[in-house]
Amino acid sequence: MAISELELPSDVIAHSLPGPEQLAQALADRVAGALQYAVANHDRASLVVSGGRSPIAFLEALSVRELPWAKVQVSLADERWVDPSDPESNEGLLRRHLLQNAAADAQLVGLYQAAQTLEQAAERASEKLAGFAQPIDVLVLGMGSDGHTASLFPNSPLLAKGLDEIGTDFCLPMLAPVSPEQRISMTYPLLASARVQCLAIQGSAKLETLRQAMRLEPSQMPIRAFLHSPLEIYWCP
Repeated sequence: MAISELELPSDVIAHSLPGPEQLAQALADRVAGALQYAVANHDRASLVVSGGRSPIAFLEALSVRELPWAKVQVSLADERWVDPSDPESNEGLLRRHLLQNAAADAQLVGLYQAAQTLEQAAERASEKLAGFAQPIDVLVLGMGSDGHTASLFPNSPLLAKGLDEIGTDFCLPMLAPVSPEQRISMTYPLLASARVQCLAIQGSAKLETLRQAMRLEPSQMPIRAFLHSPLEIYWCP
């Protein structure tokens, strides 16, 4: 299956790359260009990326791009509620793979907050994001085989609130079906405010997930909420 076979909305741009390395480089070029433009026009830029293993090659490619990184704020679409020193931490992932090389000067605005409950941690994360440059300049999402993106998981108790287009929360406590279950996720209104929105996926199985998502509601496959302009999809077999 090729991405050209999907019946995507006409305003969604799809890029098909030969392999993971080409995808990582092409996406890094796109993101670096958008950050450069934002700094030139607004004297600052904000970047929100996703965690997990899939983005590592992209993060490392972006880390060596020469940019005015000191004027770039970086945050995460979601975070596992674990200490940043934990191997499962998305913040730790960014520190190891992005905030190195030229990108060492970027400012990280992490979502993890120490608190007695996940709900309190999500509230503190929302408060912290009040100082994050908005609207987001560049957003890079991933997608799970169940159609989740960020930590907006199907069947999570607060999913409807997380997808509410007029919601005012920046972050919400979410539950994942896999360990670590407790997550903090940016909400749809904050994520969808991004000027440049990219979705990076690999393999024919992810194309089948997108095909299914186009036929379902966001409550069933949350990625569906993002499948419209200005989304750009970067895919490789």
